[in-house]
Amino acid sequence: MVDVQKQLAAVTRSVALQDRDGEPSHVQTLEQTYPAGLDDVWEAVTTAERIVRWFLPISGDLRLGGRYQFEGNAGGTVLECTPPADGTAGYRVTWEFGGGVTWVTIRLTAEGEDTRFSLEHVAPAAAVPAEMWDTFGPGATGVGWDGGLLGLGLHLGATEGSLSPGEAEAWAVTEEGKAFYRGAADGWAAAQVSAGTDPETAARKADATFGFYTGAGQ
Repeated sequence: MVDVQKQLAAVTRSVALQDRDGEPSHVQTLEQTYPAGLDDVWEAVTTAERIVRWFLPISGDLRLGGRYQFEGNAGGTVLECTPPADGTAGYRVTWEFGGGVTWVTIRLTAEGEDTRFSLEHVAPAAAVPAEMWDTFGPGATGVGWDGGLLGLGLHLGATEGSLSPGEAEAWAVTEEGKAFYRGAADGWAAAQVSAGTDPETAARKADATFGFYTGAGQ
């Protein structure tokens, strides 16, 4: 059993269209505080031995300038890497998938004995197929990142329950899994409304996203 509602409520989501490097870009962010120290969270998100336990198997050179590859998913290059110092840490990578290149930045901030985790995903608007954005909006990628934060939350003890990465696909079609993906899709709808999207359009995109992740309606 996974405490789905607690996990969903623990994540802060936002979406915006911003100018990045001279071109309009979709910027999505997710944040969650984990009950673990900065060094522990840093190790969990930067070492292959820990990453496989909550996300996916990863190979490559996980150092500045190195190339990495997630099994069956994205790969890229480590562009920036700042180990823990003075209460902060972080890294920035290219996120290369399906022929497209986007960017992911992870920032960690110590908050007493806890650590605030922030993930920013930047995708040039021109690189995102218009049909995909019109159908799913930010939930297409955002709900996937919600799954990553769930895995990290279970790994670090922020969320009660047990769910290995290998069980995630089958879990998505269980009642518990559907509740998670429904809530995550609706969370991104709320983020869209906060950014100025009308509620009806945001709800339509959330329904499409939920169906994509769970097969509902097929």
